[in-house]
Amino acid sequence: MLEAKGITKSYGDLAVLKGVDIKIEKGEIVSIIGSSGAGKSTLLHILGTLDNPDSGSIRINNEQVHLLKGKKLAAFRNHSIGFVFQFHHLMPEFSALENVSIPGWIAGRNKKQVKEEAAYLLDLLGLKDRKENKPQHLSGGEQQRVSVARALINKPGIVFADEPTGNLDSANAEALHHLFVELRDSMQQTFLIVTHNEELAAMSNRTIHMKDGRVVL
Repeated sequence: MLEAKGITKSYGDLAVLKGVDIKIEKGEIVSIIGSSGAGKSTLLHILGTLDNPDSGSIRINNEQVHLLKGKKLAAFRNHSIGFVFQFHHLMPEFSALENVSIPGWIAGRNKKQVKEEAAYLLDLLGLKDRKENKPQHLSGGEQQRVSVARALINKPGIVFADEPTGNLDSANAEALHHLFVELRDSMQQTFLIVTHNEELAAMSNRTIHMKDGRVVL
């Protein structure tokens, strides 16, 4: 599903990633943990094509994504990668259904079909009666579930999640943990998650520890 080799990244004189190798199989939940400044989020953003490595290679679904640029990279990201962030980044002027649909519409898919799939995902995630609500009329946990549905709308090979429970209370965090596991089991969905939440990490198939820009055992 995903294989990265020799990923390095520096900002000026600060070396953030120092040759990271990582491999993830389809249907795995893999968590990355480590102290602040270990390079976790930088690695996630590079693997998710939101940032470029200084060196190294990244292959997702047999596509060498580190070689893609411009429109080809944007199209690959839209079709093959989903994102869930700590802050939901939902568009306040749109309903939950519309927020979930937007990546599908950007991909040029049939608008009616995308809306039907968005409604199905919201039903699946327990938001059947909240589809027409705008973000400001949803709880934090509901907003995060909308963002998960949005990440899934284009059937991505992998979902990258950056501290997805960091802005949730313990009950909603636990519910999101179980949701990821259910999606793995029912849809063979692959997740790579950066987290400080030990319970979420414990529910993963594997945990990767990072320290000072490197993967450590």
